[in-house]
Amino acid sequence: MPKPLTVAVVAGAALLARRAMRRRIQVSPLWPMPALEEPTSGRPRSRAIRLLVAVREEVADGVVQLRLEGRDLPRWEPGAHLDLVLPSGLVRQYSLCGDPADTSSYTVATRLVEDGRGGSREVHEQLAEGMEIEVRGPRNRFPLVEAESYVFVAGGIGITPVLPMLRALPEGTDWRLLYCGRSRESMPFVAELEKLDRVTVVTGVPDLDALEVPEGAAVYCCGPEGLMAAVEERYPQVYLERFMPRAAAPGGAFELELRRTGRTLTVPTESSVLAAVRAELPDTLYSCEQGFCGTCQQRVLEGEVDHRDELLTDAERDDSMLICVSRARSERLVLDM
Repeated sequence: MPKPLTVAVVAGAALLARRAMRRRIQVSPLWPMPALEEPTSGRPRSRAIRLLVAVREEVADGVVQLRLEGRDLPRWEPGAHLDLVLPSGLVRQYSLCGDPADTSSYTVATRLVEDGRGGSREVHEQLAEGMEIEVRGPRNRFPLVEAESYVFVAGGIGITPVLPMLRALPEGTDWRLLYCGRSRESMPFVAELEKLDRVTVVTGVPDLDALEVPEGAAVYCCGPEGLMAAVEERYPQVYLERFMPRAAAPGGAFELELRRTGRTLTVPTESSVLAAVRAELPDTLYSCEQGFCGTCQQRVLEGEVDHRDELLTDAERDDSMLICVSRARSERLVLDM
């Protein structure tokens, strides 16, 4: 039987060797061969869990609310959202609008977008009580920060991340909410909110110039892109929650090398990197095509990236990109594919 001292020495040497190898890989990812570490493509950013659609109800014209039940669910903070993996495989993001203290269920609501990309229609037409659905998360890129006071602006379904924030504010906090929509019938939770003294409900286009924002207030906005753009123009430091990529000018064509497969191709102006890659590698995984789910994340070996996603951290952007929306700033990119 090995002596304890011998075992300890061998274990220590193995640990030091692993650390040295890890440092060597971080310095030069291509040593001693391309992609020594596992590629990131197709790796979900959080663990998937299956939940039961326990309650499905229409809470406004064209708005369905789902109560998804499970056990010992991960906790979340106001502003968080879930990724719903729909029966077709599409992934869509919906803000949590229930009680953060409830670890037995998540509540989300979605508006039917008639001319959308199919996700909301699938929720409305295919998800029924008694079904199971896969979800990922929760994740939060719209957290409630500490501030002297708060001003919330919500448009239509954009009220969903705001509701838990209002409920979480300590008693005595100075806050106000401007809630707007096409009509009262289309505005979820409007009856509940109108009972609060600090809520202004507007149908039609709101007068943002009349919005009172105290000095030092944190401004939050979620809703249609036009509303968020108008609020951001007036209050550049506003916190925004969007589930569509920010409009951006199309980039120019560039050369793309896929290092693993030894292929070089051109990404034209009118094409995404994802589309160009899938023409060569049809099995490349993707899902949302909007820069939110992270399924198409790829490691960047060379070149400068024009990041257009709403997901990656600054550290992740140093060496990876979401190829569904991001492009190249340089004339050439090299991906670990």
